[in-house]
Amino acid sequence: MDYTLGSPARAVPARTTRERNKIDTREGEDTTTGLATTETRTTSPRHGAGGEGAPLIETQGLTKIYGGKVIALDALSVSIGAGITGLVGANGAGKSTLIKILLGLLDPTSGSARLLGYDALSQGPELRQFVGYMPEHDCLPPDVSATDFVTHMAQMSGIPRAAARERTADVLRHVGLFEERYRAIGGYSTGMKQRVKLAQALVHDPRLLMLDEPTNGLDPAGRDEMLDLVRRIGSDFGISILMSSHLLGEIERVCDSLVVIDAGRLMRSDRVSRFTESTRVLSIEVDGGQEELVARLSRRGLAARADGRFVLVDMDSAAPYDIVRDEVADMGVGLLRLEQRRHSLEDLFRADAEERGDGNDG
Repeated sequence: MDYTLGSPARAVPARTTRERNKIDTREGEDTTTGLATTETRTTSPRHGAGGEGAPLIETQGLTKIYGGKVIALDALSVSIGAGITGLVGANGAGKSTLIKILLGLLDPTSGSARLLGYDALSQGPELRQFVGYMPEHDCLPPDVSATDFVTHMAQMSGIPRAAARERTADVLRHVGLFEERYRAIGGYSTGMKQRVKLAQALVHDPRLLMLDEPTNGLDPAGRDEMLDLVRRIGSDFGISILMSSHLLGEIERVCDSLVVIDAGRLMRSDRVSRFTESTRVLSIEVDGGQEELVARLSRRGLAARADGRFVLVDMDSAAPYDIVRDEVADMGVGLLRLEQRRHSLEDLFRADAEERGDGNDG
C-alpha cells in the first residue's frame, strides 16, 4: 500500500490506482488560490503523461509580454528534472510569471511549456491534479479554521470528505499546526499562515510542489523551520519541488538544482554542487596575527593575502598545508580552521553583477 505524509504511526494511505483513475467532476471556483476547480480527472500516472524519464518541467522559447511593453519572460528555454530545484532571481525577474504559466493560469505570449508531460496551455486542468501550489501572497479566508480550509481544498481535488478530513489532520500535524488546527486562520501569525498554505498544497498527495517565496514575511527562526519542512518533504516523501526565492542562502541550503533567471532570461541552470565546487584557494582562520602570517607565508614562497579574519593562500604552490602548519605553530597563535574554500552562490552572483556593470559602463 502506498503511504504519504505524517508519522509512521498515523500514515494515511494515498489514493489507490482505482481512485486515481475514476472520473470525478468538480465544479466551482476556488478564489483562495486561483486554481480552476471545474475539471475532469481522467488519468493518473504517477509520473505524468511524459513517463518516468521525462523532465518534470520543460519550456521552449517561453515569452510573456504585458501590455505590449513589459517583458516578463524573454524566450526562456529550460528543462528541470526531479528533486528540489531553486528558481532564483531578483524581484521582477519573472519567477511568479513562470510559475503561473506552468500551472496553466496565465497564457504566454509565445513559446511552449510542459509540466509532467502535459501542455500547460491546453491541459491545465489535467496537470493541476498532480501539482500542489503555495502562492506567495496571503490568500487565506480569515474566518475559517485550518482544518476546514485544508479539508475543503482536499475535497476540491476529488478526495471524499471522510478521507479528506483524515488526510488534513495528518498534513497539519506534519507542518506543525495540529494543536492549532481548529482556530480561525485570521488569528494566526504569519508563520502559521505560511504553514496552512503549505498544508493545502500537500493534502492531495501531489507529485510536484511549486512554492512561491515560501519564507516570505518570516522571522529567522520561522524561516529555518520552513526550510527544514521543505527539505523533509523532498527527501522523506519523494515529492519534487520547484521553490522560487530571491535569497541565495535558502537555495544553497535546501535545493539540489538551481535555475537562475534575470529580466525573464535564463542565466544559469545546473546542480547546486556545480555552482559551489571547491576553489584552488586555501582558507586559514587564526585567532590573531593575520598580517604577520601573510608576511611569513609570502617569505616561504606562497601567494598569501588577508581577507578579514581569514588568510587566503593560492594552492598552486607546493605543500601549502605543511608550510601553514609550521608557520602558525612558530607564531604561537591558535589555528581555528584550515580548509579549501568553496564557491558560494553569493560569489557567483556578485561576479555576474560586476560583469553586467562593466558591460553597461562600456
